[in-house]
Amino acid sequence: MSDFFDWLSENAWVGWAGAGVLLAIAEMVSLDLVLLMLAVGCFAGSVTAIAGGPVLLASLVAIATSVAMLYFVRPSLIRRLHGGPELATGTAALVGKHGVVVSRIGTSGGRIKLAGEEWTARSYDPTIELEPGTEVAVLEIDGATAVVFPQD
Repeated sequence: MSDFFDWLSENAWVGWAGAGVLLAIAEMVSLDLVLLMLAVGCFAGSVTAIAGGPVLLASLVAIATSVAMLYFVRPSLIRRLHGGPELATGTAALVGKHGVVVSRIGTSGGRIKLAGEEWTARSYDPTIELEPGTEVAVLEIDGATAVVFPQD
């Protein structure tokens, strides 16, 4: 058993590299970039151990590198990954879409074909009546009713 510990103290870089690989693999499940930053710290500790540094120095290098990666690199990566525009879902995705009047829209409302589905609809201006076949755009969704205006 002492042979194992002797080998481990002489080859501490293997432990650091192994921990780095395991953390990098675990990052593939979490996708939070925290474990990846810790893996980079482990690889820095491994390099220190290969260079002949004692275990305490390798540990300090690993900790310092991990903390630096977490505070300086991870935030910019997160901003870059999540920096795209918000994805509209549900009824918010229908605002601005174009549809066609299916049944006459008058004072009591009517129906439109929108995104492959039929929706109840009303005109944004109650004095405007829209005939079947008229192209409309969605101004807002009010409950289950599309508020529309005619396209010119």
